[in-house]
Order: sequence, then C-alpha cells, then structure tokens
Amino acid sequence: MIQLKEIEKKFDKSEVLKNLSFDIEPGKITAIVGPNGSGKTTIIKTILGLVKPDNGDILIDDKSILNDYHYRKNIGYMPQSASFPENLTIREVLKMIGDLRNSKIKHDDELLVALNLTAEMNKQVKTLSGGTKQKVSALLSLMFNPSIIILDEPTAGLDPVASSNLKELIIKEKMKGKTIILTSHIMSEIEELADHIIFLIEGKIKFDGSVFDLLTYKSENKLEKVIANMMNEKSAWN
Repeated sequence: MIQLKEIEKKFDKSEVLKNLSFDIEPGKITAIVGPNGSGKTTIIKTILGLVKPDNGDILIDDKSILNDYHYRKNIGYMPQSASFPENLTIREVLKMIGDLRNSKIKHDDELLVALNLTAEMNKQVKTLSGGTKQKVSALLSLMFNPSIIILDEPTAGLDPVASSNLKELIIKEKMKGKTIILTSHIMSEIEELADHIIFLIEGKIKFDGSVFDLLTYKSENKLEKVIANMMNEKSAWN
C-alpha cells in the first residue's frame, strides 16, 4: 500500500499540494484526476522520488520513502511522453533499460504480441511513429514485473486495437495484486478501468472514493458529466 500523509509542496510562492492525505491500495486501479494545475503531476513525481515534499511523508508498505531510493526498482512508470535514444533499436532500448535496472528479466513475448511489437524490435527509435513509441513505453512499464505501476495518459496516441490490448494488460496486472496509479483526461477510460478515484482541485482533494460511490453521490451515470460539473463548481469551494 502507498500512503500519503499530510503532503505539502510549494514551488516559489505557489502552493501546489495542500495537506494531502490518501491511500492507494494494492489490487486496485486508482485514478488521479483533475484539471490542469490541480497537482496530479506533482503527486506522481513525489511518489517517483523526483520531487520531495516540503512537509508530510510517503509510505510504501509502512516504510517512508523520502530518504530512500531502493523502492524505485519496484515501480514501472509510463510517462505521458517518453523519449529514447534515437539511434537505438527497440531491442537495444529494452536491453539498456534492463541494464540500468540491473535486471535479468527478459522481455515477455506475451507483452510483445499484445502490443504488436514483435515485428518492430529491430527498428530504430527515430523511425517509429508516436504510437509505437507509446507501446515501447508501455512495455517498459510492465516487463520488469513491478509491484507498483504508474501510467500517465497511457492510451494517448494509441490506435483502438492497441488501446484495447493495453487496457486488458492493465487489468491483468491488477488481478495479480499490483498497485496501479492511472491518470487520464478520458473519463470513459477512467470509468472503464478505475476502482478508486481521487479528484483534485487546486492541490486539494475534493473526492476520494470509488467511481460507483461518486456516480451515486452525484446521481449521475456518466463520470465525464460528474467531473465536468465538479470542475464548474470549484469556485464555490474556494
């Protein structure tokens, strides 16, 4: 389990995270949603250890990660836009990342087939489409068998088949008991995948619960409409 306790973060005079506390449970897909500038990216960076909070603590399995980096080997991360050395082939990229992680795990043929990358392995990164680069990023986030998977807009740029296959892979990882964090601007995707939703406005939590509970609470059947309404209501919370 990942626990964020009273997390605060400022950049210059801008307070980005305002005393946030919530849990992210294993065996579930937790979606972090909110408008641009709500703090989603900063939360992900604090969990990844790229940003250190000014106050508060982050625990993984009851151990603080703020002065530790070893926990990162258990994280698979798919950024919204990945960048790889242009002259390397996909095969060489996978080997490079494996070496950096000091991992002996080989690529999984099932993942290659699901992401339709089998025939692409010897192609250089500079020849790849944006969608294929996204597939490589997805593969890297899953192939080292991490216990925590963080996916930032995972289906952006993917064709419908690749998007569907990736979502199936994500659900399979959840069924293995993995802790999965998802961000997406596609509310139908959140509704399809997420068990739990954390909705942020201006660095504050405005909802922390199941998607079903949010829909029930707002008496709606579409998450997109609920989120849009809550964003329009934000002035009433300030």
